[in-house]
Amino acid sequence: MTTTTKSPDNCPANPQFSSGPCTKPKGWTLEGLSDAFLGRSHRAADGKAKLKAAIETTRQALGIPSDYKIAIVPASDTGAMEMALWSMLGARGVDMLAWESFGSGWVTDVIKQLKLTATRHEADYGRLPDLTKVDFGNDVVFTWNGTTSGVRVPNGDFIPANRAGLTICDATSAAFAMDLPWDKLDVTTFSWQKVLGGEAAHGMLILSPRAVQRLETYTPAWPLPKIFRMTKGGKLIDGIFAGETINTPSMLAVEDYLVSLDWAKAQGGLKGLIARADANAQAIFDFCDTHDWIANLAEVAATRSNTSVCLKFADPRITDGAGFAKAVAKRLETEGVALDIGAYRDAPAGLRIWCGGTVELADIKAMLPWLEWAFAAEISALAQAA
Repeated sequence: MTTTTKSPDNCPANPQFSSGPCTKPKGWTLEGLSDAFLGRSHRAADGKAKLKAAIETTRQALGIPSDYKIAIVPASDTGAMEMALWSMLGARGVDMLAWESFGSGWVTDVIKQLKLTATRHEADYGRLPDLTKVDFGNDVVFTWNGTTSGVRVPNGDFIPANRAGLTICDATSAAFAMDLPWDKLDVTTFSWQKVLGGEAAHGMLILSPRAVQRLETYTPAWPLPKIFRMTKGGKLIDGIFAGETINTPSMLAVEDYLVSLDWAKAQGGLKGLIARADANAQAIFDFCDTHDWIANLAEVAATRSNTSVCLKFADPRITDGAGFAKAVAKRLETEGVALDIGAYRDAPAGLRIWCGGTVELADIKAMLPWLEWAFAAEISALAQAA
């Protein structure tokens, strides 16, 4: 067990390990956004062309099928998910999966706001619920990667191809870092601010043909706000999925997303980004394997996130887990070597380190000795206080 109190010699070049908004790609500059379509209507031809480019480049980058619809929608991933829940649920039964705070939020919305009776499949932080008990005769709502628990579904094998209900998947910290099986996903949402380090406030909504059919054949019992409406006269409003956004988008943020997509292509596209995230996360996994005072919150290796890596302290000398974790995170922030790595407010005490593709492996490796140093310093402080 480490006892060193000497600080490491090397610091990360970029100490930004926040899980959202996430760090920009290396080399990003404001000057790189000089081609943004500003001071004009987003409905002008060139504005719509930018929006359409963001949609179709997303399709190409993620391998989304040509018959799936993609829209840029308001209010980030949250807005995209709310659009789906309010517009599509209620046509049949609902199974809700939750193993961390954001999944639990969707449970609350469906049961308390939409007032639907739902079957709940829940698990504590660090675990997945029993996926074999999910009824795909119902609509199924789940997160692909639990951003606040660091637990993800290992693959889409638990979803049957011949399901009767829709799958509605919050993939905000999975898109561009994990291989999403589009044939198993009917509604998928994410935001620009996660794996690509884009700006907040815009969400992406991706619909399979089955999801479009639901929209065109089902009318919810409750009223829909304007920003949720995707059909008119029983038909999909196709313009929404061709760059004619429901409300006014930030064209500066759109430009930033396009720049990030170009950067992603230069990294080898989706495979390259997955490899970068895998390597970043593996460096932390290896560190945990050789240090008995820290462990991955995800209990099963196959379910460990490669983006939002959540850690817990395992030293028996620690009696105030929350206080100790905050002190370690604060010490690292004060030294300027790791920013915003405290666990999410609703999650168990610990740390959360973002490992998505915009993070450099060299920075992860430079940060880990500092984590060891901060732990030793706080353990020493505990001993002195005793």
